[in-house]
Parts: sequence; C-alpha cells; structure tokens
Amino acid sequence: MSKKLSSVFVCQSCGFESPKWAGQCVCGAWNSFVEEKPAPPVENGARRLAATGIGDRSEPVRLGEVRSDAYERLDTGLSELNRVLGGGIVLGSATLISGEPGIGKSTIITEAAANIADRYGKVLYISGEESEEQIKLRADRVCGKLPKELYLLSETNIERILDAAEKLAPVFLIVDSIQTLYSSALESAPGSVSQVRVCANALLRYGKSDAVPIFIVAHVTKAGDLAGPRIIEHLVDCVLQFAGERDQDMRVLRSNKNRFGATNEIGAFEMAESGLIPIDNLSQSFLEGMAGAAEGAVATAVYEGSRPLLLELQALTAPANAGFARRSALGVEAARLNMILAVLERRSGLSLIDRDVYVNVVGGLKPEGTSMDLAVALAIYSSCRSVPIGTKTIVIGEISLTGDLRTVRHAERIVREAARLGFERVILPKKNADRIGEPVPGLRVSGVNDLSAAITTLQ
Repeated sequence: MSKKLSSVFVCQSCGFESPKWAGQCVCGAWNSFVEEKPAPPVENGARRLAATGIGDRSEPVRLGEVRSDAYERLDTGLSELNRVLGGGIVLGSATLISGEPGIGKSTIITEAAANIADRYGKVLYISGEESEEQIKLRADRVCGKLPKELYLLSETNIERILDAAEKLAPVFLIVDSIQTLYSSALESAPGSVSQVRVCANALLRYGKSDAVPIFIVAHVTKAGDLAGPRIIEHLVDCVLQFAGERDQDMRVLRSNKNRFGATNEIGAFEMAESGLIPIDNLSQSFLEGMAGAAEGAVATAVYEGSRPLLLELQALTAPANAGFARRSALGVEAARLNMILAVLERRSGLSLIDRDVYVNVVGGLKPEGTSMDLAVALAIYSSCRSVPIGTKTIVIGEISLTGDLRTVRHAERIVREAARLGFERVILPKKNADRIGEPVPGLRVSGVNDLSAAITTLQ
C-alpha cells in the first residue's frame, strides 16, 4: 500500500518548506506561503540522474584518476561574452542570465545562438513568452542571414521540451524563460517555487547527461534581484547579470558566479540597430568624456574579474539649503561614502556638516571593492577646496578609519594599464608602490602612507 503524499507550504521568497501554513517565514517575508502538492514518485522512464554520463549507476572513483584537463568550450562569436564565461560555453554547463525587461537579454542570446548554429550545428531556442514571429523579427534584425541549424520551439511544458530536445539532439539549448515553464506532474502555477525547482532540475539533468550547454533566462524584480527563489543560482554553473541604463547605449554583463572562470568578470556591449556590439577597450570608453582639469573629477581604477578597469569618478559639494545635508552616491555604497566623509573631517580638517555631497561613477557602473576609497576622498576634497586634480592622474587606495591607506590587489596591473592609456602620474598606497619594482616608462608613481599625505601630494 503506497503512502499518501501530504501537501507542503512553500515560501515564495526563499523556498523554505513548512508542513503547515505560517504568517511569517524564517526569511522575514509575511504571507508568502503557498500550498503545493508534491509530485508522485516516478518508477518507470526516469531520466538519468548521473551528471557524468555513465548511466543510471554511479560508482566512486579515485580522485587521482579524475581528468583535470581544460574544459571543451563553444565559441559564442562575441568576444566579451566569451570573456565573462571564461573563454566560451563549457559543454554540459548551465548558465543563468538575468536582467531588466528590454535590457537586451534576448538580443545577446539570439546572436550567440546564431553564431553557434553557424559554427557547430543544431541550436534549439525555447520561447515561453514571445511568439515565433517576434523572435524571427529580432533575429532578422540582429543576425541578418539566419543559419539553417537554428531551430525554434514555442512551448512551456517541460516534458514536451525535453522530448523535442532529445529528438533534435542540439549542441546548444536556450530557455526563455524559466518562470514560464511548468511540469504536468505538479498542480502549482508556472513560476512557483516547486515548478521552478522541478523544471530547472530536469533541464540540468538533460544538459549534464547529454553534454549540452543550456542558457536559462530569468526574470528580475524591481530591485534588480532574481524573481522568485534563489534556488536556481545554487543549481546552475554560471550566473550572469545584464545591466545598463535605457537612455544609454552601453550594456554591462557581469558574472556573479562561475564554476569555470573568474567571478565578477565583466563584459561591455554597445546597443546598436544591428544588435549588441562588444566593446573591447572598456577603460577608454569610460574615460573618453573626462573633461580637462575639472574640479571634483578624478580617474580611478578597479580590478574586475581578470582585467583592470579604469573609470572616471566625479564629486560635487554644495551648501546645504536647510535641515540636514544630503549625501547621494551613484556607483558607490552609501555606507562607504559616509565612512569616507567621517575620515575626511577627522583626518584632514575638512568640514562637510553643512554641505551636500554628491558622488557619481561615470557610465552607470557599480564596481565592487574598496580600491576607489582614496579617489572618492580626493574628488570630494577637490570639489570643496576648488583644487583640480587633472586628467593625467589616476588615484587608487583603500582608506581605513585611522586615515591610513591599505594596499589594493593587482595594483601592478592597474599601473601598467594606466601607462598604456597615457596617464602620467598615479597616487597609490606606499606598500603597493614599493612592490612595483622597476619604474614604468612615462609614469610617475607617488606612494603615500595616509590620507593627509595624499592631499599634500595633490596640492
């Protein structure tokens, strides 16, 4: 006699399962539980669970016998996408790409699908949202002549999708989007926690067992986070985030997770009528609009993934009209800005209590890390004291609460990139300056120990 399956209540925010309904979840969300009935066990026709291609049976192997050679990859035909992925798409890998509606997700995967179909063979594009006519219009615009091996299927049932994929045997599979798929074994609506989990697991089992790379498109919330549970991020091999301002042509692709490459790697594209065009010299594009000897403007650098990235940072201080002074930051964390302002007032004697402070990273980029601390401080000082820094000076360094400067990673590569782009002076922590060793031709390196010394060097 089979055991009767009982319903469970699943939080739509975090995926937490509970045997009974609760008002508040452990993640803090209220009224987010939805009743879902688990699927009955499948006895016959179960798909292979092994990701190693050895069938239904798994056996332990010696670690020393496991091959550690380079993974076989597919060239997407887009240099910046290959860079973010670590050199191309790994066979059997699952990649999740997210972004706001209309930012260019479907455009970039359509271009990649056409290039792979032209070079390697059959590619299957699964559309759960757009009609076949809509996808054809986009493909004609961005790809021109379409390859014969690019196939399209408008379907949302996961069982039918997998059956079609097994019959076609593509070398690359695209699913747009995961929130529209559903399994007939579940009664819940598409996009629910159970449906997303079951459909994602089914796709991953197919991709791993047949060595087919899969691109999965996911929706995002108004805050820019992945919609629904974050369980998909733990299942896939690579998580990509596509971002950009709609009133600008630049689009930035960032890898938040990558099992086959560098994390936090970024790639840049320019949105044009014919599709997305990779931007190879990203630093030059961020610095091209930098005005000469402007107060409050400074060039700085961060190390993203596997390459240094130079960009322009601007600061503006103005007298506060009434009440508390405003603190506004774009591209810089608000908490980090407040800390830098406190150190500036304490260590340099700069009074900002009655002045509004605005900080902006030009280009809409939101870099991570602390290597821009010194640049933020000097830009604010430059604006407040009307001391221009100049366009041929680059500033990097992390500021501690004591006002001392801490070293930044990969400073040597940043210095070489600055010299290549024509900068004449770099201000950085003294420990980083001592590690550079041989002088860089055409570049004067100024190593400083603290914020006060950096301000003196600036003056």
